[in-house]
Amino acid sequence: MPGTMRVPRSRGAISGILLVLLGVWGALIPFIGPYVDYAYAPNTTWDYTNGRLILEILPGVGAILGGLLTLGSANRVTAMFGGWLAAVSGAWFILGVPLSAIWGSPTVGAAYGGTTRQTVEYVGFFGGLGAAILFLAAFALGRFAVVGVREASRAADRVAPAARAETAPAGGGAAAAGGDGNVPSSAEAAPVRARRRPLAGHRLHWHSSRHAGAR
Repeated sequence: MPGTMRVPRSRGAISGILLVLLGVWGALIPFIGPYVDYAYAPNTTWDYTNGRLILEILPGVGAILGGLLTLGSANRVTAMFGGWLAAVSGAWFILGVPLSAIWGSPTVGAAYGGTTRQTVEYVGFFGGLGAAILFLAAFALGRFAVVGVREASRAADRVAPAARAETAPAGGGAAAAGGDGNVPSSAEAAPVRARRRPLAGHRLHWHSSRHAGAR
């Protein structure tokens, strides 16, 4: 329906805020995690590598931008673009590490600690983080894909005056049609009929008198 591209800003508020927070976490945790020995190699703070750029910083920034668009946009198309950007970023958090190993591209080192600790690190750095971002992005996309009852009603109210203006007859309707000399109005036609009735009665009386005289 035309006019339904505008949406309330509050519709993507919660999802947008959470996406921004998760994006900040994903982009910063490789640099601040080593403070508490929560890290992938290299286990040094603020150590920049190409692997961290491709697999953590870029998808984190993508989730932040997607969350901001979802949070602040009142346009349905823009908000949905932000949702898709966040969804792609979440998917890259999940798939980036195994694909980088297959392609031989820059990657991150091994997780530190024992089995449980490595599981927690993978969940917080990649798999669990990406799944959470992907879920929130899909949730936001679903909300923006639905046209609410109030939005449809407002769109109909905006479209109705324009539709009435387009369908209204030009020149002011019946009054203009009656004033051009071609189509008389009912008010103008009534006296004509009224004038004709006495004339018809007079002719009938004249014919009756004529017949009476003939007899």
